[in-house]
Amino acid sequence: MTTIFTKVRIFLEMIKFSHTIFALPFALTGALLAAGGLPSIHQTIWIILAMAGARTAAMAMNRLIDAEIDARNPRTAVRAIPAGLIGKGLTFIFIVASIALLLFAAYMLNPLCLMLSPIALFFLLLYSYCKRFTALAHVVLGICLAAAPIGAWVAIRGTIDPPALVLGGVVLFWVAGFDILYALQDLEFDRQAGLHSIPVALGVKGSLVAARIFHVIMIALFFILFNLMHLGPFFLIGILVATAMLLYEHWLLKDGNLDKLDAAFFNMNGYISVAILLFTAADVLTR
Repeated sequence: MTTIFTKVRIFLEMIKFSHTIFALPFALTGALLAAGGLPSIHQTIWIILAMAGARTAAMAMNRLIDAEIDARNPRTAVRAIPAGLIGKGLTFIFIVASIALLLFAAYMLNPLCLMLSPIALFFLLLYSYCKRFTALAHVVLGICLAAAPIGAWVAIRGTIDPPALVLGGVVLFWVAGFDILYALQDLEFDRQAGLHSIPVALGVKGSLVAARIFHVIMIALFFILFNLMHLGPFFLIGILVATAMLLYEHWLLKDGNLDKLDAAFFNMNGYISVAILLFTAADVLTR
């Protein structure tokens, strides 16, 4: 029994389960906006479970598919599979279980959620192979996480509406931008291994500019959503807070110095998603 709990703990650490905080708040933001208030407990629970299943499957697939590449990269050689802490067979079982959770949660929400689930799974699988043939892997990752707020909207309304797509665009450009920054730490290895990324294609300075452009687009889409849904002052404050955090994130990495990457990547982006959720909740629940 201890071994089972140990393997589960290793698996959760391998997939960085704690980083669910990046996308889950945006899923809940989508649910709040779609409901125009608090979703039902039933909807909220199944949205969270669908989100957890999708992200767990995605990260586990990525670790499994990239195991050999990770073993050659000094930064990632300590990950669970290349380090021999967890086997590929057990990882595959976790993936199947996570996909089953996603599909069942989608079934419990509404028919459209279930119909769209295979599309989400396709992009989750595609992302793990992208860096082998395209520098746009960051954008595909953005599409994967954009499914969180769009899926939550569909879970509440049973339809795909323009505001959901705009909020999905917010997440797409936010994720793609910070993933470019994160990929800078593997620039030299990716070049030697023949892998593709924006840093490999554009170098450090070009990548910093690309990430800034993506995040400017993200903020622009936020304002479009603000006008499209006629949101109030709390949501506007949330946009300004997120903008300030993004500016600080880029300031930390302004010279391409990666010493502060953890603060820029993990701390700031976690704060951004939570702040948007809190200010959206304040806006929706006080109107």
